[in-house]
Amino acid sequence: MALGKFGFILGLAGALALAGCQTTTSGGVVGGERKQLLLVSSQELDRVAAQSYAKLLAESAKKKTLNRDRALLERVRAVAARIEPQTAVFRRDAPGWDWEVNVISSKDLNAFCMPGGKIMFYSGLIEQLDLNDDEIAVVMGHEVTHALREHSREQVSQALAARAAIDIGSALLGLGQNSADLAGSVYQALIATRFSRTDESEADRIGLELTARAGYDPRAGVSLWQKMMQASAGGGAPEFLSSHPAESNRVQQIQALLPAVMPLYEEARRRR
Repeated sequence: MALGKFGFILGLAGALALAGCQTTTSGGVVGGERKQLLLVSSQELDRVAAQSYAKLLAESAKKKTLNRDRALLERVRAVAARIEPQTAVFRRDAPGWDWEVNVISSKDLNAFCMPGGKIMFYSGLIEQLDLNDDEIAVVMGHEVTHALREHSREQVSQALAARAAIDIGSALLGLGQNSADLAGSVYQALIATRFSRTDESEADRIGLELTARAGYDPRAGVSLWQKMMQASAGGGAPEFLSSHPAESNRVQQIQALLPAVMPLYEEARRRR
């Protein structure tokens, strides 16, 4: 009887996966195409992201930390202006997103791109790591990729599917809430971490191609991650890498991708 119930649960999980499997991007030269579990709409997630971004802008403006350094803001926006059009290679709708780019004056080593193209850099990341424009582009390409691939939407969908299976399974098997919570913890430990590593690897790969297509030197990815590792070793790891420390294998992956993306960079430089 129990085996039959477990079979039902597995079947439910499989049905959810099949119903929501899509791909959000084309492959590019680095291979950025993968089926994803997407059970929630991108419009809803974009709406929530826009609200969160607006709240962050308002709070930063109130603290007088928003866009205080005009020269730094112009640098970051100039990089974004060259990267944003290149997103069409991976998805046609992306250049038409309501992109926003701002800088918060803070010692925090942080940067992110919310769903729908809401970009934020923290001045500490650029100033304390002494990033040049090529290195800023590598960071931005990485963060923009998270939005292109809709990693947040994918993670929300995974959580919804897992929660549904856990709740139904607990009811069918007569388990108490503690058992359900334990099952949820196991899911987070074994599944969520794996997907997060996949997300980071994709962001590294696609981000490097975006960098090259925008005319920024992708070889800067090597120096960037070396700076990240030095910051991590000194106890000042960038916040946006807190769950995925910069490791030497990331440098190795970039070096392995350079033969594919360097021609894109050279072509972009010829056109400029």
